[in-house]
Amino acid sequence: MTANWDRARAVADAVLYEGYLLYPYRANSRKNQTRWQFGVLGPTGAADAGYGEDDSLSAQVLIAPRGDPAVSLVVRFLQLQHRGVEKDCGDGRFEPVTELVSATQSWLRWDEAVEREVSFGPLDLADDLSVTLSIEVDAGTDVETVDGGRLVRTRRALHAVLEVTAEVDDEFVRLTMAVRNTAAPVDNKDDAIALSLIGTHLIGEVTGGEFVSLLEPPASAEPAVARCRHHRCFPVLAGPPDDHALVLVSPIILYDHPEIAEQSEGALYDSTEIDEILTLRVMTMTDDEKAAARATDPLAAQIIDRCDAMSPEAMLKLHGVLRNPHAADDSAGLIPEIPDGVDWWDPMADNAVQPGSDAVLVNGVRVSRGSRVRLHPSRRADAQDLFFADKIALVTSVHETVDGDQHIGVVLEDDPAADLHDWYGRYLYFAPDEVEPLSERNPTCKQ
Repeated sequence: MTANWDRARAVADAVLYEGYLLYPYRANSRKNQTRWQFGVLGPTGAADAGYGEDDSLSAQVLIAPRGDPAVSLVVRFLQLQHRGVEKDCGDGRFEPVTELVSATQSWLRWDEAVEREVSFGPLDLADDLSVTLSIEVDAGTDVETVDGGRLVRTRRALHAVLEVTAEVDDEFVRLTMAVRNTAAPVDNKDDAIALSLIGTHLIGEVTGGEFVSLLEPPASAEPAVARCRHHRCFPVLAGPPDDHALVLVSPIILYDHPEIAEQSEGALYDSTEIDEILTLRVMTMTDDEKAAARATDPLAAQIIDRCDAMSPEAMLKLHGVLRNPHAADDSAGLIPEIPDGVDWWDPMADNAVQPGSDAVLVNGVRVSRGSRVRLHPSRRADAQDLFFADKIALVTSVHETVDGDQHIGVVLEDDPAADLHDWYGRYLYFAPDEVEPLSERNPTCKQ
């Protein structure tokens, strides 16, 4: 396994367990009595019956061939595992209970999960390919003896297929991958989740070619990319930026080349939450609440133990990191040189940017501080901007973001407090295509 595979697998693990446990990680929390994960493939008909989720996901990717391309695919998911708790009656019999308590620990009846990974390939893509590959996971029972009784873990058999087809599309190979749960229909929610593939995703590796980015495709691939179709997932390039050999078909929206933040000390599982917030919340739990969380899932116990043992230095790392946006390659010499002793976030670091005197061309007209414009809000998220439609405004500043986007700061001409807003810098901001330049300039907007 290469370092790039390790990187892709680390991200895939985060996808696999996203939403697996939710804060406060206790069984009596209502939100932990239902699965909140992504990529759940339910049994046939479960979604229509209202017992579970759709039985399939599918994705199409493009491969730029460099010889004879072949692809290897890995399907990954969680298999639900019910943990029953049984009390030792002392006469050879065991009695099922909701909770088993010993002198040092307690265990609750709970649904855990087991990681499953099924590999296929390499599959030759030189000719048109159309195969259906079986995914079978056996049922099982494991018994663990603990103080005062035992834990009985049971799993239902899973049945699914991976359908793979390949065809030529312009100069590329279009690879279609579909995972489908083939379990028989069920009539209740508990059976549906027990027979589901949870957190389902795929990792693909190509040889004799490279995957094409669907987010930023080269111009030659744009028509073929537009023809790609996906159902309940989206493929992204999974290796580092210089690697196009790996793709991750994720049920969660990601960018190309995703990676785990180096500040993260470990998984917290809670869907889309922030590490620092969750860690602080765990630290505020009482000892009884922590004990209740430890009694649910071994992964919950690991979270509690890790947060309890976290050092101040590790906690500080979770607060975030300030990165220099000018650290990117500047072969064109577009980024101004920062003087010695001036931090990059200091306004003096880039004296080439002067909002009070910078200008932008709008319909061939130079717009800068003092210009009069008519406002035409179009795509802004703030509905309040609609109240400013067709209003006349005075330009106070022109700004440019680190991404090169331009914004025009204005105050309303008929606002009695315009001078006051200009004095302390409270402006309204619009994109250049949301303003219409007017011919007159107003001398009351001081230079």
